[in-house]
Amino acid sequence: MKYAIEHSTTVQKRIFEASNYKADYHAAVNSFFPKLAAEVNAQYNWGRNIDPSTNTYNTITTFNNYYNLYSSVYLFDGGQIINQFKQARINKMQGENEIQRARDDKAIEVMQAFIDAAYYNECISLAQDKLADSNQTLLKTNRQEELGIKGRPDVAQIKAQVAEDDYNLTHQQNLYNTALLTLKSTMSYPSSDSLTIDTLTQCIKPEFKIENAADVYLCALNGNPVAKSADYNIQKARYQYNIMKGKILPSFSLTAGVATNYYKNFSGSDTTIPFRTQFKNNRGEYVGAVLSIPIFNGSTRSDIKKAKNNIQIAMLDRDETTRKLHTDIEQALLDCNGYVKEIRQMENKVNADSLAYYVVKRKFEEGMVSAIDLHTSSNTLLQSRVTLLQKRMLYMIKSRLIDYYKGESLIK
Repeated sequence: MKYAIEHSTTVQKRIFEASNYKADYHAAVNSFFPKLAAEVNAQYNWGRNIDPSTNTYNTITTFNNYYNLYSSVYLFDGGQIINQFKQARINKMQGENEIQRARDDKAIEVMQAFIDAAYYNECISLAQDKLADSNQTLLKTNRQEELGIKGRPDVAQIKAQVAEDDYNLTHQQNLYNTALLTLKSTMSYPSSDSLTIDTLTQCIKPEFKIENAADVYLCALNGNPVAKSADYNIQKARYQYNIMKGKILPSFSLTAGVATNYYKNFSGSDTTIPFRTQFKNNRGEYVGAVLSIPIFNGSTRSDIKKAKNNIQIAMLDRDETTRKLHTDIEQALLDCNGYVKEIRQMENKVNADSLAYYVVKRKFEEGMVSAIDLHTSSNTLLQSRVTLLQKRMLYMIKSRLIDYYKGESLIK
């Protein structure tokens, strides 16, 4: 799981997206502070224009150079800046939540792929044991045929069982190779490198989950990334609605600055005042206030209506998400406790089938039953062991999912 998360492209994308949200958050914070800007303007004028030295119209060619340093700040904008800040903060939190959600999804995906690979790996061991047992039985049967105790039909039947077991072993190995390749792909692990599957299914001690589904659901609502993401979407939609409403309200801003300029007349014979003198003497300060009142903008009204509808959509999505989450928790608890019962029953069945197979095998050696009866008993035992293995694997998945819904990390 750790390797898969570190090499997951989806997780890396979510990290970069969260970084973008963090940058948007810092930009929203900076919106509260005054804006500071500087302007430099240079222009040539020719033909009929105003002579700055006499303030009269003349046909002259002039050069004008303007300098302006100013600052502006919004005192009221209908709450747009504050709501944009809150929305950016929610986006930042959701970005971090989406990283955790991507990590959890990848961990669950790897867990499922690992369980499949481990299951087929254990099936190989069971198939090898059965093949070894069949080969031993064939060896004894051949010896008994030489002694005249068994007939050729019995030997042929045992050979057919050995061939079937050999095929089953090859089939399980192929299934394991496919599951291992799927696991490597899920982990973004190099397919050419070896990967050892190590699990101790025999050490599993299934226990009933006595947790109440409602209690686990409350834990999931507060900590599960899926539930938190649905809540974040509602909050973002509400802030967007407030931003849209703020656009139809008046806005008030202040502006203050310092300006100066330099002038030169190319058509006159008068000596131009030096740049340094003009830059100092022409300097002036100013303060201004701007009140903007929206009167009509049809698109803003439509945007407000759409933003209000988006709130309802987000709330419906949240209800659907939480309802599915509650159903998944209930199903996981039911499956987990059901698998506990099935495992205990299958353990008893495996013991019974093992004893039955031992008895049938002894009877076959003594000539009391046919090879077909031995084949049937052997397959019954193998099927019981495979079913027990499957139930143990399924119990592992459901048990870990319940712990995950309770707030525990998937990676222990």
